[in-house]
Amino acid sequence: MSTTDEGQADSAGVADEWDDHGQVDGGRAKTVLSFVVTQLVDQPDAIVIETSETRHGIKLSLRVAPDDMGKVIGRRGRVAQSIRSVVRAAGSRDGVDVVVDIVD
Repeated sequence: MSTTDEGQADSAGVADEWDDHGQVDGGRAKTVLSFVVTQLVDQPDAIVIETSETRHGIKLSLRVAPDDMGKVIGRRGRVAQSIRSVVRAAGSRDGVDVVVDIVD
């Protein structure tokens, strides 16, 4: 197991991103969100993920191309809900509450 200047490595050797105050900034959750959405959309270059802090944790705002919005949301929001669940689980591994907001 190795460490980097940006954070501490976990058992798989993946470094977490740490901010100046020693708090995890949702790096793992953001990486998972980026990977999952990239696999779903036709225009992966149009994906933008903005990170902001909330009172209870971290908010990841996701923007995709207008043509890909339906793929990310899915029928009755099922794909969006699944994405939120997976990203929330990734954040909880770092001890961070993560909320995904899909912005149109």
